[in-house]
Amino acid sequence: MTDTTAGVETPRRVLGLPSVSAVIEALKRGDLALAFGVIAILVVLILPMPPVILDIALAISITFSVLILMTALFIHAPLEFSSFPTVLLIATMLRLALNLASTRLILARGHEGTDAAGHVIEAFGNFVMRGNFVIGIIVFAILVIVNFVVITKGSGRIAEVAARFTLDAMPGKQMAIDADLSAGLIDENEARIRRKKLEDESTFFGAMDGASKFVRGDAIAGLLITFINVIAGMIVGVAQNGLGLAEAATTYTLLTVGDGLVSQIPALIVSTAAGLLVSKAGVTGSADKALMDQLSGYPKALGMSSFVMVVMALLPGMPMLPFLALAASTGFLAWHMTRKKRREADAASAAARPDADASKAGASDEPIASALAIDDVKIEIGYALLPLINGADGEDRLTGQIKALRRQLAADMGFVMPPVRLLDNMHLEPNAYVVKIKEVEAGRGTVYPGQFMVMDPEGGQVQLPGIHTTEPTFGLPATWIDQALRGEAELKGYTVVDPATVVSTHLTELVRSNMAELLSYGEVSKLLKELPKEQQKLVDDIVPSQITITGIQRVLQTLLEERVSIRDLPTILEGIAEVAGTLRSTRLITEHVRSRLARQLCAQHQAPGGYIPIIALSPEWERAFLESLHGDGEDKQLAMAPSRLQSFISTVRDRFEEAARKGEIPVLLTSPGSRPYVRSIIERFRAQTTVMSQNEVHPRAKLKTIGAV
Repeated sequence: MTDTTAGVETPRRVLGLPSVSAVIEALKRGDLALAFGVIAILVVLILPMPPVILDIALAISITFSVLILMTALFIHAPLEFSSFPTVLLIATMLRLALNLASTRLILARGHEGTDAAGHVIEAFGNFVMRGNFVIGIIVFAILVIVNFVVITKGSGRIAEVAARFTLDAMPGKQMAIDADLSAGLIDENEARIRRKKLEDESTFFGAMDGASKFVRGDAIAGLLITFINVIAGMIVGVAQNGLGLAEAATTYTLLTVGDGLVSQIPALIVSTAAGLLVSKAGVTGSADKALMDQLSGYPKALGMSSFVMVVMALLPGMPMLPFLALAASTGFLAWHMTRKKRREADAASAAARPDADASKAGASDEPIASALAIDDVKIEIGYALLPLINGADGEDRLTGQIKALRRQLAADMGFVMPPVRLLDNMHLEPNAYVVKIKEVEAGRGTVYPGQFMVMDPEGGQVQLPGIHTTEPTFGLPATWIDQALRGEAELKGYTVVDPATVVSTHLTELVRSNMAELLSYGEVSKLLKELPKEQQKLVDDIVPSQITITGIQRVLQTLLEERVSIRDLPTILEGIAEVAGTLRSTRLITEHVRSRLARQLCAQHQAPGGYIPIIALSPEWERAFLESLHGDGEDKQLAMAPSRLQSFISTVRDRFEEAARKGEIPVLLTSPGSRPYVRSIIERFRAQTTVMSQNEVHPRAKLKTIGAV
């Protein structure tokens, strides 16, 4: 018994034949099953197929086509069926292979009877022809025309246009994603998902453009194969098998028309599925839901349709029953949809009423962590200033000027100002506003909507009736006047400013004074990531081996404290890279960066005459500052006697006031070693005064000395 078993198993091992279980396991794997299926289709193109197997294969083809159509109907978005081009190719190959197999059977065995190519083809032929092959040919021709001329041509054109416009719109959509990411509206994961969806969409519609050619070629091939089968079948039947002309025409036409229908009906189904898929680009949801929602979304259209049906029913000779039935159906649907929309509107208004109470109740349920969030910049306004945000003229003057301010700061200073939050505060005076930076009050003022603030350019009191006040930004005397006096104020040469401009100007000055504090670590990281590719290598070279992002942030903040633009970020990074390996002090690194920005600094402080007005620091004061420095290396501190500091402050104030009377806005020029310490003193009493070192004067700059300290 053992020898016999061994004798059976040995030939199996020698021949290498797989067991039945091994074949079943292989078919369970999707990749191998697909490979076997494609190979089987190719085998059908070469080897003859028995009629029984052909019947099974034709049933599979029809079922496969119906499955494709139902999937296209029920998906919510075209990308859910992204494998459609591949499925379309396989379905087309299957139909053409079966067409060739049936053609072989028709020509080889057609003389044996109408069941020569299987019962499926015979049943389709008998059902359509009903004993008259002329009717069969006409019906088949109409099906081919519908498929080839209408559905295939239309779906191919839609796929072509969709692919073209998808590819053309891809750069704009990519820029929109990048803009949303830069504005903080989405995070990196959401941006990655959107980019992947955009890439899949362009690939899908591009593939659909090519796949539509499969459907077109399949329709042409089916027409040619049918024509060949009819002519060749009659020739074979009459010349080789001795059939009469009428008998051959009837037999071979029935078989050919049946074969054509069996192939063209699945082709028509798949063509319809392709048309549904490509025409669904802008529709969300399954086809039935989308169509019903949109067709029944306008009750007036349904009512007009019902009226037209009634008119058609009353025309002489028209059958009244079908038209009246349709009129009643569409009229009832219009009435029902009107009531439904009215109920939905009532429910929405009822839900809107308790919103305030719900928001109050929901506020107590918010997580405690939400109380930790702070706004970088916030403006709180009294209730009388609400027209500045949503005015009756439809223009949001204040919000528009804030948007312009953010754009201007980005262009002038290279600083991306955080979003400004506007909200009303019932605890403020009706016409008051408060500007807060990081939840700390930075400035406040009072404005009057419908009036104008008037100021004398020479700093005097305005001689017009109104509310005398002080301009909140620079502390100048000002007066609020009625709109009727605006023309008179302009004739007298006064400066006239509307309320929104007063608030935005105040906000501008406060933001410029606090730019260093508002430049966060995240903003610096974003600025570095948005550098051109050729500059990214420099960032990789110095971060973090020579300096951290926090160190770069501190250098940029130090520049912004003195209102130096950081827009030329590549030059700033080059300056940091030159000394970051040898210097550790942020102050000394910043001084070197300022020397690299000499051209920019000189242009920034150039007078209208093309020169830079300067007040030079005398050698005596230079020596006094250098002798007052204590410490080793980079850790030096200024320790000057208070009396000497007071004398220095008085002298600087006198010199700059003299220059102001001459109409000049000078720069205090010092030596490189003393500049940061001189600036640390001056910023305490004249923060707007610029202090430059001799290293920061560009060789081509023209200087004009108007005094000395």
